[in-house]
Amino acid sequence: ESSRCPRCRALERHRLLWLYFKERTNLFTERLRLLHFAPEQVFEKAFKSLDNIDYLTADLYSDNVMVKMDITDITYEDDSFDAIICSHVLEHVTDDRKAMREMFRVLKPGGWAVIMVPISGDVTFEDPSIVTHEDRERFFGQWNHVRFYGSDIKDRLESAGFEVKVDGYVRELERSKIRRYGLLESEDIYFCTKPLAESIE
Repeated sequence: ESSRCPRCRALERHRLLWLYFKERTNLFTERLRLLHFAPEQVFEKAFKSLDNIDYLTADLYSDNVMVKMDITDITYEDDSFDAIICSHVLEHVTDDRKAMREMFRVLKPGGWAVIMVPISGDVTFEDPSIVTHEDRERFFGQWNHVRFYGSDIKDRLESAGFEVKVDGYVRELERSKIRRYGLLESEDIYFCTKPLAESIE
């Protein structure tokens, strides 16, 4: 109940991602073109202040983004972005496999995408006949969710072309740090990279 920071409004996953971006990525050290879906306000303000990032926010419904865009139909050319952030978005998307393929398409070879979703068990559960708000809340935990992901999301991401590292970064942290930031030790980060194009001899 007290997971949200009263000052910056960050939840556990936001604090985990911030630490991860600082310690495991080049987000703060290299010049990057970054695409951020459904941007969290706590990140958006910080990323806009970074001189090394060409930052683009996108969402299908919100007016508080730079581009209104469907994640299953990204209106940018192939190999357009160095990095993508997509946290707690795909569980809302009916055709998540198409969304994954689109993110892969617009990511530059060698680029990365950080993807997080709520995980429940090993096998993803979805049923397109479950459409009412009441039934979705009952089966998927929230009225606007269309599935409960299992850890087999890794297979879906790989089928889109990504090389996927399921990073249990939080469990490598010291206990004092986990307590200080109020992190959930069960959360994994799906760090997805687009392979470099093979050289033609």
